[in-house]
Amino acid sequence: MTTSAVPGLLTPEALSAPRLALLIDAIRADVRRGLAPEPTARLVARTLGPYLGDPGLLTAAQREGDPDRYRQHVLHAERDGSFSLVALVWLPGQHTSVHDHVSWCVTGVHEGVESERRYRLVPEGRSARLVATGDVVNPQGTVAAFAPPGDIHQVRNDGPGLAVSFHVYGADVARLGSSIRRVYDLPADR
Repeated sequence: MTTSAVPGLLTPEALSAPRLALLIDAIRADVRRGLAPEPTARLVARTLGPYLGDPGLLTAAQREGDPDRYRQHVLHAERDGSFSLVALVWLPGQHTSVHDHVSWCVTGVHEGVESERRYRLVPEGRSARLVATGDVVNPQGTVAAFAPPGDIHQVRNDGPGLAVSFHVYGADVARLGSSIRRVYDLPADR
């Protein structure tokens, strides 16, 4: 994964994209309300939705994928670590591992379609297994908000073209390198 931001600073690309700066300011206002994780995620989801599909949000470089795996472009990390804004770029067939997150998260499909399989962890004696709880297809404009626990999923681009999504995390992804708390390598149903 690549990152392209200094914590708390807009990237040079973001400085040339006034719509992206407006989005970051709006997210900052939501986060500064100081609400619990779930209501914060819901507020940020409402803020992100109207920006999805806006061609002025990302530069060409921020829409570039990687032939080996999905690519992360950190667009902004708040100085105090309270949130990060990331663009994920998916080429056809690319996917995440089955994982959960370190914090609340909001996702919004900016371009293309993303598919998601959701799981829950079921204790089984001295170990556990994953049970698939649903499959969701998220077209452009779809927004989702969630907070741990219960946020285990895998995301993939099953479509024939590029998919780009925005992810807002309640953590400093530039410092952490990822929003992933745990990767699950357990037996799974489906």
